[in-house]
Amino acid sequence: MDVLKKVPVNEQDPTVRINNFEEVCLGYTIDEAVAEAARCIQCKNPKCVKGCPVSIDIPGFIKEIVNRDIVGAYKVINKYSALPAICGRVCPQETQCEQVCIRGIKGDPVSIGKLERFAADWARESNIKPKPPEKKNGRKVAVIGSGPAGLTCAKEMAELGYDVTIFEALHEPGGVLVYGIPEFRLPKESVVRPEIDNLRALGVRIETNVIVGKSVTIDELMDVEGFEAVFIGTGAGLPKFMGIPGENANGVFSANEYLTRSNLMKAFDESYDTPIITGKKVAVVGGGNVAMDAARTALRLGADVTIVYRRSEAELPARIEEVHHAKEEGIHFRLLTNPKEILVDDKGWVKGMRCIKMKLQDPDESGRRRPVEIEGSEFVLELDTVIMALGTSPNPLISSTTKGLKTDKYGCIVADEVTGVTSREGIFAGGDAVTGSATVILAMGAGKAAAKAMNQYLLSKASR
Repeated sequence: MDVLKKVPVNEQDPTVRINNFEEVCLGYTIDEAVAEAARCIQCKNPKCVKGCPVSIDIPGFIKEIVNRDIVGAYKVINKYSALPAICGRVCPQETQCEQVCIRGIKGDPVSIGKLERFAADWARESNIKPKPPEKKNGRKVAVIGSGPAGLTCAKEMAELGYDVTIFEALHEPGGVLVYGIPEFRLPKESVVRPEIDNLRALGVRIETNVIVGKSVTIDELMDVEGFEAVFIGTGAGLPKFMGIPGENANGVFSANEYLTRSNLMKAFDESYDTPIITGKKVAVVGGGNVAMDAARTALRLGADVTIVYRRSEAELPARIEEVHHAKEEGIHFRLLTNPKEILVDDKGWVKGMRCIKMKLQDPDESGRRRPVEIEGSEFVLELDTVIMALGTSPNPLISSTTKGLKTDKYGCIVADEVTGVTSREGIFAGGDAVTGSATVILAMGAGKAAAKAMNQYLLSKASR
């Protein structure tokens, strides 16, 4: 075995997977996982741990895999992460733990994410369940939103003995994990639901179909229902648009709507009565993971798909793996291209998109090279569907119905970046509701940090 090279992971063949919504990556076998884990050199000062937003003891769980104690590996991970099977699939390890792996200096870094997934899947298949705390402290805390930030905060607080209730607006818990990420990247029945069930095993209650700000306010939860502290992890579900002519035409979707119809409402499954328009020629505007998810979903629904992005491939914010999979599946990329207008027929339906070519200049405030238009380079793409994947912002419902809760100019809740403390005593916030759209693992890190601060707050409150 060449210790400088990763043990490859089996995947569905591209020509097969474009016709189904089954998971693309098939994961390691136990022998493959042990071989990959053996590549870890067990650093005395493991940089990978510092690169992990939830500070998993990565050498610790990898060592257990080498010893073929997979349940032991899972138990190590479970001390730090609420959602290991999910993170092993969607976390951008290549820019976090794996980016700083010492093995990666000369050769490939250890496949930390694939090993985390393997351990979590093994534990699930072995029916390993977390045990609830032996004693409850009788104190109530509320978590608003059941996405990665909320689920993580709930787990941490439940393990400390608090009586935790999650309030979720949709009919299924999971937030972006169920409505935003497609089945072929993150299976719902076999992966997401069991992870959420693990929280229920800890004693966490989840109330769905509760729109906080409409069904009940945070002030009512605290003043009437007796919740001593609240964590807001409502994410950023309000889609952004470009403001160009034609965006209101029939056949223009936000990626949020498109993915929610497919993922949560099962529009891809013919046995579900959930209509979704998928044209023959689809353009997805944007270059992030959501854009890749929307494009690969439209492809599986029968469309010829083109991603339109105003910068070059080097600036694509999507994970390298997702871009690679999209290319393998036959998705076209129109890079250094920006839409100017969506063209509409006399019945109000999309018939094309007028675009202009771009060139890159010096980096802008985001650190990426700034795109500028090339005069006289306009052209038309013939299309019948456009999906806008341009990012999201928080829904203002929570902030507008909670007294004294400050927000910034983008509508994000103002909270301390370390503790999640907001302008209201007893109210904490984290994840996309604070930062705007980001990654699952960063939201989890925020939920974990806020739980620590929330516990300290409640302990100090009790001693007053």
